[in-house]
This record gives sequence, C-alpha cells and structure tokens, in this order.
Amino acid sequence: MSPDLNDLTAFVRVAQCRSFRQAAQELQVTASALSHTVTRLEQKLGMRLLQRTTRSVSLSLAGERLLQSLQPALLDIASALESLNELRDKPVGRLRLNVPRPAAQLLLAPRMAAWHAAYPEVELEIVSSDALIDIVEQGFDAGLRFGESLQQDMVAVPVGPAFGFVVCAAPAYLEAHGEPQTPHDLLRHQCLQIRFPSGTRYRWEFQRGQEKLEVATNGALVCDDMSMVVEAAADAAGICYTYGSYANEMVAQGRLQIILEDWYPPAEHFFLYYPSRRHQTAALRALIDFLR
Repeated sequence: MSPDLNDLTAFVRVAQCRSFRQAAQELQVTASALSHTVTRLEQKLGMRLLQRTTRSVSLSLAGERLLQSLQPALLDIASALESLNELRDKPVGRLRLNVPRPAAQLLLAPRMAAWHAAYPEVELEIVSSDALIDIVEQGFDAGLRFGESLQQDMVAVPVGPAFGFVVCAAPAYLEAHGEPQTPHDLLRHQCLQIRFPSGTRYRWEFQRGQEKLEVATNGALVCDDMSMVVEAAADAAGICYTYGSYANEMVAQGRLQIILEDWYPPAEHFFLYYPSRRHQTAALRALIDFLR
C-alpha cells in the first residue's frame, strides 16, 4: 500500500520540528496519534525514517533523503491549493509568524483586533521569541526582524512605523550618580543589560553625524526582557537603552529622563520577511498590506 499525503505531511512536520510534541501541537493532533502515523509510514516504506530517543528526534539517512524530496513537492501542492484563494472575496487559511517580543508588543499587539475584524477566517498564530531561527526549518510562513538580522534568501518588506532607541534613567539615579555627557561616560555607570537567547549581551549603538559607536556597557542586572529593564530603570536601578515606545509613558510621568539625545541612531522599520522561493499566499499578502 502506498503512503498517503497525510502521512507524508506528518513526517515532514515532525522532521522539521525535530519533536513529536511540537509537531502534534501544530497539526492539532495528539503526539501519540502522530507517532502512530509516522510508524505506519515507516512500515509501508520498510525502513526507519526517524531515530527516536526519550529526549530527541533525528533523521535517518533515508529520512533525510525523503525530506529533501518532499519539501519542494509539498510547497508546490500548497501553492496550487492557495491559488484557489484568488477566487475568494477574502483570504482564508493559517498563517504562522515568528517575531521578537518588542515587535509583538509594539507593532502587532495594537493592531490585532482590527486585523481579526478584517480577516476573521485567517488563523494567525504569532510565536514571540528573540532567538534568531530559520523560519523555513521551523515551519513558519514569515517573520519580523530588523534589516541587519535577515537571512540572505528572503524577501523583506518594511512594515509599520519606524522605531527608535533612547537612553534613559530615573531622575533620582542621575542626581545621585551624575548625567553621562558622551556614550563613553556610560562605562562609569550601572547600565541595565539585555541578554540575547544566544547568550551575548546587547552592545549599545550610537551615532552622531558620520560617527558611529558600539559601547559594551557594564551592569550587575542582566535579563532578557526589555519591559523589565525599563521598569528597573524607572526605579533608579541604573541606565537603560530601549525602544522609545517603551519609555514614553514613564518619561511623561517624570519617572524617566531621556539622556544623550544627540547620539541616537536613525529610527528603523521592522521587516516582514518570507522565503523567496515560497509562493506568497493571499493571507500573507493581506497581512503585508495591513501592516504597511
């Protein structure tokens, strides 16, 4: 008996996720049912496709070869089905986005109610993560990043307003420790640190005219959440480097004070990006137009 398309699709999803549990969540089935599906496919083919342990899933040589052949074929099938969407008044289907948390909070969250009202038949799944991932490998349709973080084989479209960074601290901190006059002065201050999922700390970027600087600041408080850093700065724990949109309300309340204003780099847009070799779906086109 030949494998059916559902079995092959299930195998590809597990192979991409390297996890039965994650693939099952995305396919909206149980992990047990998905495991039975892949086992049935292996029995039909007479060879093992996945190596399973209690902690990991990896591909066998046969699995690697089948995955490489199936991925473009399944994309062609998806494109053929998607072409039918052109005949609809409004797009339908599922759209998975991978976005950093600031983009989710500042760009997407304020617009989600309006999006759902305009496109109620599109299931939009947003996964917020600051880690740089391969969106194709992880099964996402598109992602949001700043331009310098984009992979080379992606189509990238600027969306939303431009977001700029500011440096700020509580008036009480500045009164106690003095106000930095240049970025280099920050080296003598407690600077609240952002750590990326890779383990590296963010180097604060500055620009005045043609002069550009990156400063590896120092500080005893390190976290991976920008809103926590801003709150700590407002409580006089140190100086923070953050999106202006995070700080605006506290600046208006007098809890934070903007400093080093002559040294800010130009504001930047987020880019919505997707694989250049993948057909742009009607739902994705609608989202690009909506966020523009």
